[in-house]
Amino acid sequence: MAEGRFANKVVMITGAAGGFGAAAARRFAEEGAKLVLSDLDKRGLEAMASKLPTGSQVFRQGVDIKCEKQVMSHIEQSAEMLGDIDIAINNAGIGQSLAPLQATEEAEFDRVMAVNAKGVFLCMKHQLPRMIARRGGTILNLASAAGLVGSGHLAAYAASKHAVIGLTRSAADEVARYGIRVNALCPSFAPTELFNEMADEMAGKHGTDRQGAYDRVTARIPMRRVATVDEVVQAMLWACDPANSFMTGQAISIDGGLTAV
Repeated sequence: MAEGRFANKVVMITGAAGGFGAAAARRFAEEGAKLVLSDLDKRGLEAMASKLPTGSQVFRQGVDIKCEKQVMSHIEQSAEMLGDIDIAINNAGIGQSLAPLQATEEAEFDRVMAVNAKGVFLCMKHQLPRMIARRGGTILNLASAAGLVGSGHLAAYAASKHAVIGLTRSAADEVARYGIRVNALCPSFAPTELFNEMADEMAGKHGTDRQGAYDRVTARIPMRRVATVDEVVQAMLWACDPANSFMTGQAISIDGGLTAV
């Protein structure tokens, strides 16, 4: 597994049990990366890891990214096993129940912000010192198109993803002098578990099925379709590619034109 553009690079991916995280883990492994994987879903993480290419070097662990001690321990242990992180993809995140802002419970807001915003903050807090010491590294935070524009009935989620972009740009400004790049990826809709849960909830509210919910969503997208998971992962690979060496502080839209209009 030593060939490929990420040969022998240590790549940390949070939320790796499913969705974009699992797909990214497979692609980075195929490109020769050593993987540091985490998720709250330990069983799902083990199942995903068993499907990685033969010979992949992997350190995997159940981690709650909103707990600073667990994040710090995970990074320390992974460094002992595989070496310091070269690339960090802070992908773990959760959605929220569809509701207007005034009907959103405080506990729901706190839960979403704790994972999506605080979790990214804690990961970067403990990833950056090691990268600064080595004077190099790449961080990609998973935001959302909802981090660039408003998203009705998803106020807490949108706020958390706006926060991710703010954290990304602030960190990029601070650490560019050390040769560290920090960017955010902002996908819109793709058939992940998270989106399918939202689509099912939307379908229930509108008396339709999942396909009907997909149709409502795609009607808003200029390309008239959702992304494939692979399209988003390809953008992740591109953003982290060592050859992409002068891009930092950016919020990159992968949304079929949704935020262009």
